[in-house]
Amino acid sequence: MGRRARGRRLQQRPQGAEDGAEGGGKRREAGWEGGYPEIVKENKLFEHYYQELKIVPEGEWDQFMEALREPLPATLRITGYKSHAKEILHCLKNKYFKELEDLEVDGQKVEVPQPLSWYPEELAWHTNLSRKILRKSPQLEKFHQFLVSETESGNISRQEAVSMIPPLLLNAHPHHKILDMCAAPGSKTTQLIEMLHADMNVPFPEGFVIANDVDNKRCYLLVHQAKRLSSPCIMVVNHDASSIPRLTIDVNGKKEILFYDRILCDVPCSGDGTMRKNIDVWKKWTTLNSLQLHGLQLRIAARGAEQLVEGGRMVYSTCSLNPIEDEAVIASLLEKSEGALELADVSSELPGLKWMPGITQWKVMTKDGQWFSEWEAVPHGRHTQIRPTMFPPKDPERLQAMHLERCLRILPHHQNTGGFFVAVLVKKSSMPWNKRPPKLQGEPREPVRSGPTDPAKLESKPVGGIDDTGIAERAENVEDNGSKKDGVCGPPPSKKMKLFGFKEDPFVFIPEDDPLFPPIQKFYALDPSFPKMNLLTRTTEGKKRQLYMVSKELRNVLLNNSERVKVINTGIKVWCRNNSGEEFDCAFRLAQEGIYTLYPFINSRIITVSMEDVKILLTQENPFFRKLSSETYSQAKDLAKGSIVLKYEPDPTKPDTLQCPIVLCGWRGKASIRTFVPKNERLHYLRMMGLEVLAEKKKEGAVLAPESEGGSGPPEAECGVEPAASASVDAAPGPDPAEGALPR
Repeated sequence: MGRRARGRRLQQRPQGAEDGAEGGGKRREAGWEGGYPEIVKENKLFEHYYQELKIVPEGEWDQFMEALREPLPATLRITGYKSHAKEILHCLKNKYFKELEDLEVDGQKVEVPQPLSWYPEELAWHTNLSRKILRKSPQLEKFHQFLVSETESGNISRQEAVSMIPPLLLNAHPHHKILDMCAAPGSKTTQLIEMLHADMNVPFPEGFVIANDVDNKRCYLLVHQAKRLSSPCIMVVNHDASSIPRLTIDVNGKKEILFYDRILCDVPCSGDGTMRKNIDVWKKWTTLNSLQLHGLQLRIAARGAEQLVEGGRMVYSTCSLNPIEDEAVIASLLEKSEGALELADVSSELPGLKWMPGITQWKVMTKDGQWFSEWEAVPHGRHTQIRPTMFPPKDPERLQAMHLERCLRILPHHQNTGGFFVAVLVKKSSMPWNKRPPKLQGEPREPVRSGPTDPAKLESKPVGGIDDTGIAERAENVEDNGSKKDGVCGPPPSKKMKLFGFKEDPFVFIPEDDPLFPPIQKFYALDPSFPKMNLLTRTTEGKKRQLYMVSKELRNVLLNNSERVKVINTGIKVWCRNNSGEEFDCAFRLAQEGIYTLYPFINSRIITVSMEDVKILLTQENPFFRKLSSETYSQAKDLAKGSIVLKYEPDPTKPDTLQCPIVLCGWRGKASIRTFVPKNERLHYLRMMGLEVLAEKKKEGAVLAPESEGGSGPPEAECGVEPAASASVDAAPGPDPAEGALPR
């Protein structure tokens, strides 16, 4: 806006508008608070719709509506490796929760957080504290800081309670191949990754998670969430879930179709179960949202069912209470499957969870309140909006055989949660349209016949007509065109993909004879079993600055599907190049992100440290040997300068001390040792050892680094490490400035 226009606007302002207080008072009288009108939590059409459908038990309607108008309680889930999770739980219960006892905020008594009765091992908790109170109350500053820091380092996830249910019902194990079809923002994906790493002693589980989302930007949010768990078994891809490509893998030299053991199908929905946190839904709710989404939800579920292995389990879920998005999708999918799918009875799998069984009869309502009980009653003009798959099956026997009552509907007033719907499907055989023989090449197509068509038949037409084995044979016969470099998994051709978003760097596996690897192997005395074939970089030219690692199963997926899948991210960083590294016999130093994966294969440069040593290393920027214990000094004095591993082993005879192992990356200088650990991870370990350190403050002699500004060069951001303190130090000869100074 120009100066003249601004001048005219000022002249046109009503008298008294200059008086801020008076103007503000007028706005408040008009119902405006903070510049926004207060949203009235009422929607007559919503109430009329759900009362008519009778999804709420008789006599509970008032409690149901009252619960929807209350803010959603804060819930958190403890994540990560099991032994670390137990230590965090111990810290939460014995320190932070005790401090909340008898505390009042804004006249409201703070309830001590309680465990979710149905979540295993007390690893999920809820409290009546709203996000607003948690953020703004000075009494809760320490607790809030703990939550923020632990969330950032991946040890806690603030996740809605009902959102934790689908991964639990998926019942995933470390050897399962898992597909998360609509994964962003990623809280359920992190749960699945945790299930893969149930055994902390196995660095490379046989299974993996492929997390997909159609939104390119949300894929990066997904990457951020997954990165917190530092797993080599996660791959983030960017596709429309309803047409996500079939992947192939190499099995004993033959190309075979990849079928998943577990599929999570948490589809896009109207979200009327989220009214407690998404207040906009109150005024925007209409049945049109559900009618428009039903077709997409059914296509995604059908695509998931196609890619599920026989005997596999698929969980379909929505945060909507609407049967058009819930039972109607499941009933239609079961009908299309002709017995290939069936609903599993999971009523006993989450004891303590209250839920309502799925309904077997429902009606369809238009946005203007008109009801239809059957497809035949829908006028022709409404056929584009209302589809035959939205109605319950007419045949009572078929309807009964579907066992729709095995679906789970979570109502907000039963356990003070959001609204949710879950159905667990098991695949008994191939989908019917995949059993049909594939058409021979050159076979004439059936002529297109004109005439009246039955929309119900069109709707139930299968998605494809290719046999699973036929696809596998076709995949096997596909020959490379010779243009693809060996071990390079580049982004797919843009003409094929037609997907917008950032152009990703290729994934390049390190060749077996690469001269880069032997010095690393020698320096760290890597075990002969180390899977060096799984190392990759993100560049085909110039110096390799970062080395990443994936499991051999994901390597198989990457190498065989680079032309058909858009991979956003995979692998964890295990080594970072340091420009002065050649002077220390190795050009690469260890990265904290991948140390728990790498550690089992390292046989050299390991220093066992005590708990007191760990405290000193994490709170002092560059401690000299004399500050550390004599045991630590005796191990470090004969080591050459360079990257080291610092290992803390718990002492079972001292139950009051930290009872989980810690592995840290460090640097052995001329007369000192430094750790290279991200800030939030340092804070996490210090808390676990009983040392409370407030950010950027001194306490008990601890000095912590301010948060990284992001630096000017990508290597620092990519390496993701900070020295243990913020004060400047003399650098070792010639390191890359962006990599951070190394101790002498």
